Amino acid sequence: MTPRIAALLAAGGGTRYTGPTHKLLAELRGRPVWEWALEHVVAAGFDQVVVVTGAADLALPPGVTGRQNPRWAQGMATSLQVAVAAADAWGADSVTVGLADQPFITPQAWQAVADAPAEHRLVIATYGGAPGPNPVRLRRDVWPLLPTEGDEGARSLLHVHPEWVHHVPCLGSTADIDTPEDLARWKSS
Repeated sequence: MTPRIAALLAAGGGTRYTGPTHKLLAELRGRPVWEWALEHVVAAGFDQVVVVTGAADLALPPGVTGRQNPRWAQGMATSLQVAVAAADAWGADSVTVGLADQPFITPQAWQAVADAPAEHRLVIATYGGAPGPNPVRLRRDVWPLLPTEGDEGARSLLHVHPEWVHHVPCLGSTADIDTPEDLARWKSS
């Protein structure tokens, strides 16, 4: 049985966030945004969790593997490549990927996507019938098809090969924290 691997992408510059700190370090309900996302992925019970870091300095807890993306400024695709390389090194057949600026994706959503039948190449969460698309599970055979540069992750594969996509209904929210206004909205709700 191959290990269940999760990757949390946390490398980007967060350029739309104009607050006094990096958006991942901004406080949401008493903790930094990224810690909420990490707590949920860890609670989902993966064998290995890798956090791909870059622009922000994140102090990862024991049991979580960090991988620095030295090319983070070249876009999300470079972080996805770092995550895939980690999953490959662990001998995984797939990797389930999410974003550190999405603190409301539940552990159950992470589990549901990861546990979908193995024959599906691309598995994405849906919320209220609409594609999330995070988290997304990427089977090993699609890894060579992922972009290697630019600010797009697996989205291009979802569009080019819709026949490969399996949707998993999930509870939670894919709301992300990109601006101080996003943060204020979630602090008040």
